[in-house]
Amino acid sequence: MNQSKKVSIIMGIYNCSATLNEAIDSILKQTYQNWEFIICDDGSKDDSLVIAQRYEELYPDKFVILKNEKNMGLNYTLNHCLQAVTGDYVARMDGDDISVPHRFEKQVEFLNSHLEYAIVSSPMIMFDEAGKWGQTKVIGKPQIIDFVYHTPFFCHAACMVRREAYEAVSGYTVDPKLIRFEDCNLWFKMYSKGYRGYNLTEPLYLMRDDRAAQSRRKFKVRMRGVYVKYIGFKLVNMPKRYYFALVVEFLKCLAIGIVPSPVYKYMHKRKQQNDRRN
Repeated sequence: MNQSKKVSIIMGIYNCSATLNEAIDSILKQTYQNWEFIICDDGSKDDSLVIAQRYEELYPDKFVILKNEKNMGLNYTLNHCLQAVTGDYVARMDGDDISVPHRFEKQVEFLNSHLEYAIVSSPMIMFDEAGKWGQTKVIGKPQIIDFVYHTPFFCHAACMVRREAYEAVSGYTVDPKLIRFEDCNLWFKMYSKGYRGYNLTEPLYLMRDDRAAQSRRKFKVRMRGVYVKYIGFKLVNMPKRYYFALVVEFLKCLAIGIVPSPVYKYMHKRKQQNDRRN
């Protein structure tokens, strides 16, 4: 196995002490071992920072632990991590998830042999205390036109990106209007600079997620998603005829805001059942 390319893993942590050991240990178990792990604590109130610092003590040549003075949000925290990156490729990881052992091996192999791509990701398996319950859907070779109906089309936490692509777009945009959509904005920025990505078919990442999380998304958060797509459309010079899709999304958000919560939960449950059948 060619391990000449160094991978820099960036992780923002916030009150994830219950799951952090499992997440970090999944990186220690990687078959690809040329990596550095940069972790930034974003003002945790639990023992997350203490746990991360223990790994730095055990593996001083592998771990770099940073700390924000106060809670600043994921965008700012990941940019803090990017300042310490020295690797060729940058991989994401969250403090409550798990990377399968050959994740980095597969992703590095892909980027090494496909110079035309700057981003590689994969589907994610969703799990909770009861076990695995679903899997995200991905598009193999997303094009700009796919932004219209399929954003985000790369699983952020499962991605690996050439360092130069991050540098070309100055990392993540720090803006409260982008909270929870920092990945969508990042892909728009990278595609606007000519960088492209690819999704492997094999799931390489396990995401800890509540089965009902999507149904609890607040109206304000959904509207923020429409805003992120709007500014993204302008970044990639999306043809004007596709802006109608934004109007449709906006109207959907309004409808969801009006529909009583029990009715929406029922509709969401039916949609999940249909998705599983398909």
